[in-house]
Amino acid sequence: MDSGSVKKYLIELQDTIVARMEQIDGKHFIRDSWIRPAGGGGRSCIIENGNVLERGGVAFSHVTGDKLPPSASASRPELAGSKWEAMGVSLVLHPHNPYAPTTHMNVRMFMAKKPNGDASFWFGGGMDLTPYYGFTEDVVHFHQTCKDSLAPFGAHLHPKFKKWCDEYFFLKHRNEARGAGGIFFDDLSEPDFATCFAIQKSVGNHFLAAYAPVLERRKDTPYGERERDFQLYRRGRYVEFNLVIDRGTIFGLQSGGRTESILLSMPPLVKWRYNWQPERGTAEAQLYEKFLSPKDWV
Repeated sequence: MDSGSVKKYLIELQDTIVARMEQIDGKHFIRDSWIRPAGGGGRSCIIENGNVLERGGVAFSHVTGDKLPPSASASRPELAGSKWEAMGVSLVLHPHNPYAPTTHMNVRMFMAKKPNGDASFWFGGGMDLTPYYGFTEDVVHFHQTCKDSLAPFGAHLHPKFKKWCDEYFFLKHRNEARGAGGIFFDDLSEPDFATCFAIQKSVGNHFLAAYAPVLERRKDTPYGERERDFQLYRRGRYVEFNLVIDRGTIFGLQSGGRTESILLSMPPLVKWRYNWQPERGTAEAQLYEKFLSPKDWV
C-alpha cells in the first residue's frame, strides 16, 4: 500500500483540471496552500467571478490524525479510534450561465492503522452532473464517459456505481434527486490496493472528458432573468445536500479540517422560496419530470 503514489497522482490531477478550466474561463485560479495544525495540509485552487465560472473550487488535501472521526468509522467500527490519513481531490464548478450545469467530482483514499499495526485502506469517489436546464445530449455524454471510465474493470461496476450515485445524491427531506446523476463509490478495498487505485485514477482522468465539452457547448447560451432566477433557486438544493447529507463535508468538519476549503463547494448566490412549484409545460418543469428522475441514460 503506497500512499505516496496516490498523493503524487492527486496533485497532478488537480493541476491538470485547474489548467483546463483556466483555458476555458480565461482567468486564473487562486492557489492557496495551507497547513493543518493537527496534521497534514493541502492546496485549494479557487476562481470567483470568472468569465465562465461564477465560482469554482478544486481542492487537494492530505490530512492525518490520531483518532478516526465517527463519520469515517461508522461502517468500520473495529477501526474506531485508530490513527488515520486521508487524501483526495474534490471539486465543484458553478458556471454563470444557467444553461451550463454545475458539476462535482471527488476521488479520495483513507488509510487507518490499528494499535496492533494492522492497516486498512479504502478508496472512494465519483462525479455527477447538476443541470438547471436539461439537455439530453449533455446528460448522455456525461453518463457515457462515466461508463467508459469503469469499463476496463468489468461491466458490473457501472450499473452498481450509477445506482449508488442515484441513491446517494438524493435529498430525502425533499424526496428529490440533486441532479442528473453520474457515478459514486465508497469503501472500495477489493480485490486489492492496485486495482482500487487504478479505478480511482480512471475516474479522475475521465472527468474533463465528461464535463469540459458540456461546459464549452453551453457557456455562451443567451439567457435572461427567468433562467437566472431558477438557477439560483435550484442551487439551494445543492447547499442543502452539502450541509445536511454529504459525508465528505461532515468528515471534514468532524476531523477539524480547514473550513474555507471544506465549504468551497458552496455557490456564491442562492435563493429559497416557500413551496414554489414550476408551471406545467415549462422548461423548468421539464427538469423535474425528465432529468431528476433516475434512468438508464446509456
